[in-house]
Amino acid sequence: MAELTEKQSEIKRLVEQAVSQALQAELPQLQSQIARQVLEALPALSSEASASPEDSAPAAADSSALVRAVATIHAGSTQKEILRAMLDAGSAYSERIALFVVKAGAASGWQSRGFGDDDSIKDFSLDLNAGPVAHTYQNRVATPGNIAEMGGQFVEHFGKPANEQVLVLPLALREKVAALVYADGGDSGKLDASALELLVMATSAWLEVASLRKQATKDEGAMASRAATPPPPVQTVSSFSDPFASHAPKHVPASAPPPVEPAAEVVEVASAHASAAAAPATAADPLAGLSPEDADVHRKAQRFARLLVDEIKLYNQAKVAEGRRNKDLYDRLKEDIDKSRGTFQKRYGGTAAANADYFSHELLRSLAEDDISIMGANFRR
Repeated sequence: MAELTEKQSEIKRLVEQAVSQALQAELPQLQSQIARQVLEALPALSSEASASPEDSAPAAADSSALVRAVATIHAGSTQKEILRAMLDAGSAYSERIALFVVKAGAASGWQSRGFGDDDSIKDFSLDLNAGPVAHTYQNRVATPGNIAEMGGQFVEHFGKPANEQVLVLPLALREKVAALVYADGGDSGKLDASALELLVMATSAWLEVASLRKQATKDEGAMASRAATPPPPVQTVSSFSDPFASHAPKHVPASAPPPVEPAAEVVEVASAHASAAAAPATAADPLAGLSPEDADVHRKAQRFARLLVDEIKLYNQAKVAEGRRNKDLYDRLKEDIDKSRGTFQKRYGGTAAANADYFSHELLRSLAEDDISIMGANFRR
């Protein structure tokens, strides 16, 4: 049995050697044959792909083009410029795109691209009960759908896209849908949902940043003009600048009461706090003993700290929520916090407000909800 095993091993070795030699001799020819067959098959594959249903699907968005599109949106210095840039950028990823402003229970047209007569959108009121529109408005998520779900009036007014597919996206400001973006593929079928969602999200975030900056500038100017008048001790949330404040909806449902706008809510809260604190305000003002110039610097430093922390919170909402739950907020946001702290120190570190520690105070107030344990063991004021 052992002898047989040795013979089998020898036979196996001889076979492997023969196969190896044969493969070495034939491998170059085999490689050439495979390459030739693949090259011959490519035209057939190309023609099959062009005739396939997938040909109408949009190609994946080029990342560099998307980066340029977002940069164009972020280059806008006014709210109208930002929104127009979003529509211009969105037209590269859809054949038709329009923005509808949500106000007083109605969604009325603002501007559009690709509809032929783009001004016609201004006279149209979007049905907030239509399938994808209602889902987007209620859940604040992008919703695909069929053109038939948009309602007969919409189809009659604007016509159908060739593939009948549509997309409705929410433009949310301060956790409320301020506008709805409609997009479809028109005659070409061009509709890249992922790219459009990214552009709308970038627009929402940049509008909020622009509003915070505008409000901070406005507050600094107002404080400078009344530097001698002590402010109330209670700090209130900065009011939010509504980019559609001047847009009056043409179609307001008679039965729908006007919803409270984000800015109105803040004004209400601020007024209540101001009324409650009006009497002791003068006596409790921590800046009362300072010169008007130094008091103004302190107030500007407070506003700047608030702006920096608001931007951190805006761009890291998920991390903020997780950090609060796990009480390690500083570790999760260390890079952003340290960078913003450096920016604050660079601007106010050599001023009368240098020792007031407004940035740390704002971190604790806004991010940690006045609970220093939430920042974690590694946080240092």
